[in-house]
Amino acid sequence: MNRIEALEAIYADIQDCVVVTIMGAVAAELYSLGHRPNFFYLEHAMGLASSMGLGISLSRPELPVVVLDGDGSALMNLGTFTTLARYAPPNLTHIIFDNGSLLSVGGFPTATSTGSDLAGIARAAGVQSAVTIDEPKMLRDSVAEATAADRLTCIVAKVEPIGPKSFHMDISLLENRFQFRRHLMGSAVSTPGGQQ
Repeated sequence: MNRIEALEAIYADIQDCVVVTIMGAVAAELYSLGHRPNFFYLEHAMGLASSMGLGISLSRPELPVVVLDGDGSALMNLGTFTTLARYAPPNLTHIIFDNGSLLSVGGFPTATSTGSDLAGIARAAGVQSAVTIDEPKMLRDSVAEATAADRLTCIVAKVEPIGPKSFHMDISLLENRFQFRRHLMGSAVSTPGGQQ
């Protein structure tokens, strides 16, 4: 499947979640489907979307958090799987689009193109729910189930190494940052006495 088809298939299920994407093609394609203030496109920080998603999910356990990652990014931060498994936030869904390529930075092959299994690595690290999907309907069903479930889930979506025609997004990094922060602050839980 193509990544844009995969994103179209899951957009309705993630549009109201807190969403953190890795840089490049994933961010550009999600943006092309419709930007929302609860979407944060983590530019210039390859490998760290899962770490940011983990931090948000631990500090805001009442919010569903979705990380949209890439295989190159996940391979760059393999330690994230052990940390995710250690804390196992039940409100976090980690989706990795695996195209076997560093598409956004030149198309060099990644280790998944020669047999490395990211879902297998996640399971071996202790992530109890980790699956590999290669069809849009299966992905939609898995994401809907994961975001409704009360457990950490890692979904590896096998996609073709095809990127967007343009990586341009009409939102600056700072504007996105402030929108995202305001969204998180606006959805803060009120405590007795009116404090947040």
